[in-house]
Amino acid sequence: MHEYSVACALLDQIEAAARAHDATAVKVVHLALGAQCGVEAGLLTGAFELARAGTVAAEAELSIRPVPVRWVCPRCGGERPSGAPLVCPDDGTPARLEAGDELILERLEMEV
Repeated sequence: MHEYSVACALLDQIEAAARAHDATAVKVVHLALGAQCGVEAGLLTGAFELARAGTVAAEAELSIRPVPVRWVCPRCGGERPSGAPLVCPDDGTPARLEAGDELILERLEMEV
């Protein structure tokens, strides 16, 4: 389960941010999680709950904002609907993944 290593890396970032702001505790961790980033939200939540023990985020809530996949034509900007071929019907250009592959620590709510 690679979600545990993702949770540990996330906690490293959280602890660094908490130290930088002299925080005594992290209350909420806000993440953006793309549907195609390769991380399962439920498994990440479970891994985070295990990995946070003994850290400044020991009681933190993990808030995940799902980011849907969005494919666009880089030439004309036309969006490709879900399940459609990943080629622009107008000019034949291969579509580019515009959103949905991110895993971003967006915000922390901390006690200082």
